[in-house]
Amino acid sequence: MSFETVNVGSALAAIGALGTASFALVDALKILPNGGISNVGFVCIEGALQAFFPDQTRRNAGGAVKRLLDELHGNWISGRPLLEQKAMARSLIALRLNGATAAQFAQATDVDGAMLKTIGEKMASGARLEPAETNVFARFDLEVSAIIDDGYQHADQRYQNWTKFAAMLFAITLGVFGGAAICTLDFSHYFGSADMWLGVIVGFLATPLAPVSKDLASALASLKVAQTLKR
Repeated sequence: MSFETVNVGSALAAIGALGTASFALVDALKILPNGGISNVGFVCIEGALQAFFPDQTRRNAGGAVKRLLDELHGNWISGRPLLEQKAMARSLIALRLNGATAAQFAQATDVDGAMLKTIGEKMASGARLEPAETNVFARFDLEVSAIIDDGYQHADQRYQNWTKFAAMLFAITLGVFGGAAICTLDFSHYFGSADMWLGVIVGFLATPLAPVSKDLASALASLKVAQTLKR
């Protein structure tokens, strides 16, 4: 089969369009309760926060911790930039530092518990920190940042993986039934045929090709023009 008989650029553009449509369908799942697919990955953030608030999640937490988790969850499902979400989480945890929480926070961040308790009490009353206390608080803040960053990075990776997987399932489904719509075979002969498996392959390729399909199609079109001019 020659290059002239197969418009590779058009095929790539069509596959990319199928991938784009599949991602749009995945995005539509956000209307489901609790944020739908947007909620995927938040469990990693809750897991990271277990270091500061053991055994507490959005389902069983109460009071200030419940409000903190709800705020972080709202930022997560809304798609707020990760840097902003991390900064918000770090600030909210620092605000919860006081005499009652100092012991658990010190254990989570491996800093001096007695010193951190004093820091928490001073911060609550607005008292000025001593240089040594400032150093301990800086270490505490750095450890909090590392814990938060780990949770959000794992959460983002899980979200990306699941959305790509869901988009691939949509693309394969659309590819198979789209092929059935244009195939000359009847349904009973189509399923299991080479045409059906071609639809599966197209759907499988649609998700990874969607972000780059336009560039690839443009590059192939430019190559074809260059070949024509060369002749």
